[in-house]
Amino acid sequence: MNGYKTKLIYNPKADWGHASEKVAELKTLVDEYGVVDWSETAYPKHATELSRQAGEAGYDLVIAIGGDGTIHEVVNGLMQVQPENRPRLGIVPLGSGNDFAHSIGITGSPAESLKKIITGKPKPIDVGVFDIGHGKREYFNNTFGLGFDATVTIRTQRLKYIRGFMMYLVAVLQTIAFDHTAPMMHITTDSESWDEETIMMVVCNGPREGGGFLVAPGSDSSDGSLNYASVCHVSRLMMLRLIPEVMKGTHGRFKQVKLGQLHKMQIQAEKPVTVHADGEVLAGFDTDVQHVTVEVVPGAVELII
Repeated sequence: MNGYKTKLIYNPKADWGHASEKVAELKTLVDEYGVVDWSETAYPKHATELSRQAGEAGYDLVIAIGGDGTIHEVVNGLMQVQPENRPRLGIVPLGSGNDFAHSIGITGSPAESLKKIITGKPKPIDVGVFDIGHGKREYFNNTFGLGFDATVTIRTQRLKYIRGFMMYLVAVLQTIAFDHTAPMMHITTDSESWDEETIMMVVCNGPREGGGFLVAPGSDSSDGSLNYASVCHVSRLMMLRLIPEVMKGTHGRFKQVKLGQLHKMQIQAEKPVTVHADGEVLAGFDTDVQHVTVEVVPGAVELII
């Protein structure tokens, strides 16, 4: 495919279990462009193993077919490969949110996305790396969140009969109603430091999460930095007021919202906080995470687009 030795990794459970049907259609298309190898994920973190093994086996290109979680796992596998041997990345979105794909301009059908990879050119993109202690150090390609949006992620996983943006919206409303907490945080970046009772802190490599919430509208995955969005302790009514603003990306005009850029951030929370990365829950309601570091890795992965 396009002169690359290619591995396609797909999650059969993506798109609420309908991914396999779409993958069958893609296989017909791929056959027109040469021989590729397919791998299906069977358990959590399997895509990380498969993409790392692809790099070790000399593949030039790994295509992630699935949602934001699949992309997250594939990126983590690629980052375990030395830069000189690291395969390039292609993305065919098949998830419920597809936030990262959308932010980098991959918005068409799975077949259109695959054709883009076949005819595309490499573009270096940044990734973020975080450490939440207890040996938990991983990479993220889109967003890393503490507090409110991590709790929203937990709640989306409990909603079995709602899909897409509405699933995230319902989880947001539930979180405002039942999980309205704002622990004191000491936050330090390479350019500023502050102490604040904080409901939500999101570090972003892309502008949106949650199926369309523009959390960091100015974020660019190829600018060598990360963005952040934080919300201080506000009332439930004010959180409801902020929802349509975040959907439009205009929340930065409120004094309770703080937006900025960083290369590195450290957070010390007074109480344990929930944590997610790219929609994958890392610390749930039984969390003991209080100290976090986040840093950008500029141009870490070459994306075919």
